[in-house]
Amino acid sequence: MKIDVGYQVEVELLSRSAEAERLTFQIVPEAQADFAHGLLGESTPLARAVLGQAEGSLLPYSMDDIYAVRILSAKAGQAGTENAAAERRRAEAEEAARQAGRTSAIVFASSFSGKWGDYDPSGMEKWEDKPEQKD
Repeated sequence: MKIDVGYQVEVELLSRSAEAERLTFQIVPEAQADFAHGLLGESTPLARAVLGQAEGSLLPYSMDDIYAVRILSAKAGQAGTENAAAERRRAEAEEAARQAGRTSAIVFASSFSGKWGDYDPSGMEKWEDKPEQKD
């Protein structure tokens, strides 16, 4: 069985200066990559090194003090993880936009002075964005 995109792979990274480190990841298309959640893009050096290889292979791999990769196991990955990663990125982007809106409002409030007095930005910290209601 040769490793392909979609496979979940466990490898051992062999280092010159430290103990071997185990790493488990699923190889996915670049648009679905999210290494923090175990999804490694197919064009990364590590993914390219293991693609097409078989379980048990010892492969030369040069990255920092790592000199080789041993493939410990490989199996077909979980279906649907790609969609979960895309949804997670969408939610993170929406949260970042909300945070940017809050920050802009606080900066505006702290810098504005009008004829009716200054804005107090301390109330802005409690501001919660609520989606617009459409009737």
